[in-house]
Amino acid sequence: MSDGDSSAATAAGGDRPAEIDTAGAAADATDRRRLGAVVLAVLISQVLLYPGVPDLVVALGAPAGIDAGMWFLVAEFGAFVTFAVVWGALSDALGTRVPLIVTGALGGAASYVALASLPGLGLGFGAALLVRVVGGALTIGAFSLSITLLMDLRGGNGRNMGTAGFAIGLGAAVGSVVGGSLAGLGALYPVYAGAVVLAAAGVLAVTIGDRAGAVSADTRTDSGATDEVGFRNVLARARTTPGLLVPLAFGFVDRLTAGFFALVGVYYFQDPATFGLSAAGAGATLALFFVPFALLQSPLGALSDRIGRFLPVVAGSLAYGVATVGVGVAPAYPIAAALMVLVGVCGALMAPATMALVTDLVEPEVRGAAMGLFNVFGSLGFLAGFLVGGSATGAFGYTPAFLAVGGLELAIALALLPAVRSLSPGAGVIGRLGAEG
Repeated sequence: MSDGDSSAATAAGGDRPAEIDTAGAAADATDRRRLGAVVLAVLISQVLLYPGVPDLVVALGAPAGIDAGMWFLVAEFGAFVTFAVVWGALSDALGTRVPLIVTGALGGAASYVALASLPGLGLGFGAALLVRVVGGALTIGAFSLSITLLMDLRGGNGRNMGTAGFAIGLGAAVGSVVGGSLAGLGALYPVYAGAVVLAAAGVLAVTIGDRAGAVSADTRTDSGATDEVGFRNVLARARTTPGLLVPLAFGFVDRLTAGFFALVGVYYFQDPATFGLSAAGAGATLALFFVPFALLQSPLGALSDRIGRFLPVVAGSLAYGVATVGVGVAPAYPIAAALMVLVGVCGALMAPATMALVTDLVEPEVRGAAMGLFNVFGSLGFLAGFLVGGSATGAFGYTPAFLAVGGLELAIALALLPAVRSLSPGAGVIGRLGAEG
C-alpha cells in the first residue's frame, strides 16, 4: 500500500488505527503486570526454601553442614541448565508459550508436594535430590518462558526486562523474609508454601495472552519467509547471534554472585563466629539486597532504553563487585547490612540492561531459545556460586570466598568493557560520555 492509500484508509477509518494501538497497549500493560506476577510467584516459591536450607536438608535425611545444602541447591540448578534452552526452543518451534508456562508451574508445585512427603515415606536424601532435579526441570520452563513472553510485548525492551527484574528481586525479597519466618515454625513449612505459590502462578498464567505465534507470524510476513521455524533451526540461529555471548557472560557472573549469597550468605550471617543471626534474621538481611534490587529495576531498565546499555551494564557490574567484597570484610553487622543495600542498588542498575541487551540482539522468532540460553548461563552461574562459594568457604573461610566472587565480577566487567561499548554505544549525553570514555 502506498502512502496515499494508507492516508486514505486512515481517513476512511477515522481513528481506528489509533484505537487499535491504544487497545494493544492496554492489553500489553495488563499482560505485563500478570507476567510480572507469575515471575514473582516462581521466585517466591524458589527462595522460600533458602533461609531454612540448613534445617531442611537434615529433615530430608542429610547430615548437617554446608555440603548437603550445596548439593540440595545444585540439584535444582543443574536441571535449570539442562532444560532452559529446551523449553525456550520448544516454545519458538510450536509458536506458543502460555500452555508450557502452565505445565511448568503446576508440575513444579507437584514436585514440592512430593519433596515434603519424603520424610514420611522414609526415603533418604538421595530421593530428595532426585525430586529436586525433576522439579527444577519443570520450574525453569515457567520462569524462562514468562520472561520470554515479556520480551514479546511492546513498550521498550528495558521496560519489559525491568518488569522481569522487579519481579525477580521482589520475589527473592519476599521469599527470603517469609521463608525465614516459616523455617522457624518447621523445616517443611517453606516447602508446602512454595507448592501453593507455584500452583497459583500456573493458574494466573492461563489468563495471559500468548504473543509468541503472532510475533513469529509478523516476522515471517515482514521478511517474506514462509518456512516454519523448526526446533533445531531455532537453536542454531540463537546460538550464532553475533554478540550474544556478551550478555550471557554477564548473566553468568551476576547469577554466580546471587548463588553465592543464597548459599554462603545464609551460613555467613547465621554463623556464631560472624554475626550469629537466626534464620529469620538471615532472611531479612538477604531482603536488604533484594528489596532495592526489585524496586529500582523498572525505572533503571527504562533508563537503559534512553541512554543505552553501556553504562548500566559496565558501571553497575564494577560497583556490584566492590560492594560484594565489602560485605565479606565488614567488621560489624550494620556495615554489612548497609553494603547489602548497596549491592541491591548496583544489581538493579545492571540486571535489566543485561537482559534487554539479549532482546536487542536476537530476532523475535528465536527469543525463547535466546532467553533459554541466557538462563542456562545464569543457572550455570548459580551452580558455580554454590560450588565455588561452598568449596572456598569450607577450605579458606568466608573472607577469601567473598574476595574471589567480588573480584570475578570486577574482572568480567573490565574484560568485556570494549565489547559492551561496541554492542551498545549509548544514547543521550550520559550514554555518549560512557561510550567515549
